[in-house]
Order: sequence, then structure tokens, then C-alpha cells
Amino acid sequence: MNQLPFQNKAASTGIDWVKVENYLRSQNIHINYVKLEVQAFSAGYSNLTYLIQLGDWKAVLRRPPFGPIPPKAHDMKREYDILSKLNTVFPLAPKPYLYCEDSSVMERHFYVMEKKEGVVMDDTFPEEFRTIPNACQQISKAVVSTLVKLHEVNYKEAGLETIGRPEGYLTRQVHGWIKRYQNSRTDEIKGVEALEQYLLKSIPESSEPTIVHNDFKLNNMMFEANNPSKIIGVFDWELSTIGDPLTDVAAMIAYWEQKGDLFTGLTSVTRESGFASRREMLERYALQSGRDVSQIDYYLTFAFYKIAVILQQLYYRWKIGKARDDRFERLGEGVVNLMRLAERAQRKELLG
Repeated sequence: MNQLPFQNKAASTGIDWVKVENYLRSQNIHINYVKLEVQAFSAGYSNLTYLIQLGDWKAVLRRPPFGPIPPKAHDMKREYDILSKLNTVFPLAPKPYLYCEDSSVMERHFYVMEKKEGVVMDDTFPEEFRTIPNACQQISKAVVSTLVKLHEVNYKEAGLETIGRPEGYLTRQVHGWIKRYQNSRTDEIKGVEALEQYLLKSIPESSEPTIVHNDFKLNNMMFEANNPSKIIGVFDWELSTIGDPLTDVAAMIAYWEQKGDLFTGLTSVTRESGFASRREMLERYALQSGRDVSQIDYYLTFAFYKIAVILQQLYYRWKIGKARDDRFERLGEGVVNLMRLAERAQRKELLG
């Protein structure tokens, strides 16, 4: 995380943190008269997340990105409401504290939630886990078990039935992501049209709907310090809905990179030796959940295609000069390789 000096917060981030501090005190969220400290988490591609601290009290603030955003996108109220209900039945989802849409406090709506303390993995293996026997296998098992537990949540009893429309969910997803690709297309990639025709014509019948995280991957989870077998937090619920659970399973597998994978613009510590294979992750999910995963090759094809489109949208913005982030320059290569992975999944070559 990058420390933001208190006196320069407004200038460096476009947020008047003094107003935020005064608002927090007015809500009696924490009475502590030391100055507010702020740290920006490493810049991602979506919503902005900050660690805020008043003395020994810590919390996390989430808000939409700066600049123009599409209508209905980055809906902090929806995310806050989901967490308010989900946390009571699935405590790995952070507990939200408050929601604010007062433009005199901040020009964009935001919410504040609990700060969990633990280890998050991206492309680097935690040093504290290196001395623990079979740590990679413990991590692998914990990820699968967590997804199974999420899909076991009775979303109707939790009052979450209104957050999505399960009927026709997969069909809408496929058509929607193909449209997004067409709207952000730049370079011609051989085989994409045939891939899209397969996705449109082969949509399987979905199983019983569940809560779907919609971005279920390793770096959206937090592990207990010194315990790679225990996940204590699952983050980034902005895309969650009610839908086909196998879309989550396929996303987990697609993001679970393996040694020898081509450059995709993604990074994952699972490339290191010792982690379960994609096939083993699928088998564990099937065994623990009891769900039929016989159509998983279709879902995995779509998962790689969807990730390719996400990166293509970023690459498109960079190519037309609307994004200056140097990370985006190689994303075109990543899109091509993700489309190749989608083709391999279609041919049933990745989980054999």
C-alpha cells in the first residue's frame, strides 16, 4: 500500500479527507481524536479502495473510480446492501459499517467496511507460508472449500433473492460479453468468430441457482496469518448476483494459472510448483458440492473468453488514447493468448 501524507490527501487523490474524517466522527463510528490516516491499496482496474485509520481503529473505504463512469456501474449502494445481508450468513464477506451518498462529503458515493487482518496472495508466495509443509495444497483446498460454502448459502433466507435474475442468467451473460467484445474490438484475432458461434449455440441448461461471486479468484481472498488452510475474508462483491454456480467454478479454474501458461496479462502465485492442478480443483469442487460438472468445458471456454474481453476493454481504451496506464500496452498479446486458451477449453484439452 502507498502511504498518503495527511496534509496532501486532497491534492493527491481528489478526495477531501478532512471532510471524510468529520463525517465519520458525526456518525459516531469511532470516537478518537487523532488525525485520520489513509493508505491507497495498489491501483486496480475498477473501484478504488483505501485503508483508513483513526488511532488503533481501522476500516476500508470503497468508492467508484474518478472520471466518467457508465450509468448503473460501480454501484456502491448495491454492494453495501449485499454485504449487509451476506455477512450475517457468510462472515467471510466483510461487515459493512456505513454508506454515504452526501456529495458535500465526497463527490461520489462510498461505503466503509471492516478491515480484516491477514495475508493476500497475488503473484508472490508469502514468506510466512514457505516453512509450512504442504502449504500450497492447503491453500488449494481452502479455496475450493470456500467456494462450496458460498454456493451452499440459502440466498432466499438471507434476503438476497432481489440481487439477480437467475432465469436466463447464462444466456444473458454470453450475449452480453460478446457484445462488449464487439464494442471494444481493435485487432483481428483469428478464430474468435467461430468461438463466439460455439458459445451462442451450445449454452447448457443451468443447474439450481446460487449466489455467484462473479470474480472468484485467489487474490480476492485473505488467509489467516501463518495458516494457509484458513481463509478469513472474500472481497470485491460488486459483481455478485444470483445465477449459475458453474460460472464461478470456471472463473476459479481460469484464473488458477499453471506453470507453462502463456502470457495473459494476469499473474498468479499458482504458477509455482506444489499447487493443485486445474483438474484437481474441479474434482474437489465436484466431490464436495455434489454438482454435475460434466459441462464444465463450455463454462471454462466462456470464462477465458470473458477474461479476454475484460482485458480487451482496457486495451481498447489504451489504444485510442483514453488510458495512459503502461500496464495496458501488452494486454493485446494477453487477449490473443486468452482466446487461444478458450479454444483449448472448447477442445477439452485443459482438464484432461
